[in-house]
Amino acid sequence: MKLDSENTNFNLRHLRAIHAIWSEGSFARAAARLGVVPSALTETVRQIEEIAGGALFDRRSRPPEPTPLGLEFLRETAPLLDALDLSLSRLRDHARGLRGALRVGATPSAITPLVAPAIAAFRAAHPEVILTLHDDVAETLADMVADGRLDLAIAGRARGSPDLVQTEIAADPFGLACAIDHPLAQTSAPVRLADIDPQQLIHLGTETGSSRLLAAHAALPDSLKAGPLRSHSTIAQLCLVRAGIGVALLPRNAGLLFNDPGIAFVPVADLSLERKLYLLTPARRAVSPASERFVAQFRDITSSAPRST
Repeated sequence: MKLDSENTNFNLRHLRAIHAIWSEGSFARAAARLGVVPSALTETVRQIEEIAGGALFDRRSRPPEPTPLGLEFLRETAPLLDALDLSLSRLRDHARGLRGALRVGATPSAITPLVAPAIAAFRAAHPEVILTLHDDVAETLADMVADGRLDLAIAGRARGSPDLVQTEIAADPFGLACAIDHPLAQTSAPVRLADIDPQQLIHLGTETGSSRLLAAHAALPDSLKAGPLRSHSTIAQLCLVRAGIGVALLPRNAGLLFNDPGIAFVPVADLSLERKLYLLTPARRAVSPASERFVAQFRDITSSAPRST
């Protein structure tokens, strides 16, 4: 649509001026509401009347009444002004992180102890934000943060990327998950690596961070680094453990993922290994206000001092 050159002289200040006069019923009260002197408001109305080609208010009446020309224009523009005010209000809410959407990723074992409390606090403060939680392995979550499919994630360490900032937030010791009635859960003596039957050990897929940590741990016997029974996920691994199929070497939060009374988490005396958790954020794009608010809530939940890597 081609703009009339005369229309370019009209701006939002003119529109707010005449609507303030209409609403307040007085030039003086409208000027006070707008924070201008009455003479400046009178000049603003003169300008818009010059653009319109006719009077918008009958100044002989007290209070000043809109002319038929002015009343029609005021009625036509009132919805536009209301919509603009609503859009500006929503814009400010977005900027403060009060609206919009937030996409958070997490490894399943980090959800209950860390992510869920942060989500609860965030939702209480920002109920209008649409929050989506995506659970997956660290490498997948890292890729999703790097390419913008997620705003942030809490996961084990992923491979280094210039598109990603990984900030350490917590450490989680490895131990042995076994059925509550398993002999290693019943013994009063400390469990050692030599007590674990390699044929009973349920392994995670090699693409997981926990699997890579175990494979790289020099103190772990080769017989416990690979075996005939594997599962795709920690959930499947724990289901097999609960059913008495075998045992699993897992980080503590993973072993206690569901606080299942049928599963025991047993420390292993000669296994000194931790799975570290990281906050994954984008390195090459600005984080949203909602992301900033969530990270602040999350840092309140975690007690470990973060270290950027």
